[in-house]
Amino acid sequence: MKRYWPLFALILIVALEAMALTYGLHKGLFAWMHFFMGLFLCKFALLKLFNVKGFSEGFQMYDLVAKKVPGYGYLYPFIELTLGLAYLSFAYPVATYLITILLMAVGTLGVIRALRQGLDVRCACMGTALNVPLSTVTLSEDIGMGIMACIMLIGSLM
Repeated sequence: MKRYWPLFALILIVALEAMALTYGLHKGLFAWMHFFMGLFLCKFALLKLFNVKGFSEGFQMYDLVAKKVPGYGYLYPFIELTLGLAYLSFAYPVATYLITILLMAVGTLGVIRALRQGLDVRCACMGTALNVPLSTVTLSEDIGMGIMACIMLIGSLM
């Protein structure tokens, strides 16, 4: 559990930041999810941008697209940052949700495949700054973010 503390701490702080923004702006759960996703994606993009090459090399170990298209690993932190900023600004919400759902679905499949193969690799989710193993925690993160994007998509269409 100690190995996952940096990840849990980051998620907890992002959740609290989103709660503070939501409370301060007198908004509800929908806004909290936007703020959470935006802050989370921006912070995780930052960690990847500290060492894009190292992130890309680690990401290629388990991501389905990065295995086939090596340049994707270099582009991914910028995609993540753009999505984070889109969530924070509430810009192009439907496109933001759909892209997030696609990215998280691909990520989920890659993590499931790596876990089934018993690969002992480091999760690239936090870049090279922090050493967190690829595990069901990573899988839960991808699935959770995908579910939140689905909830927001459905909510925006109602």
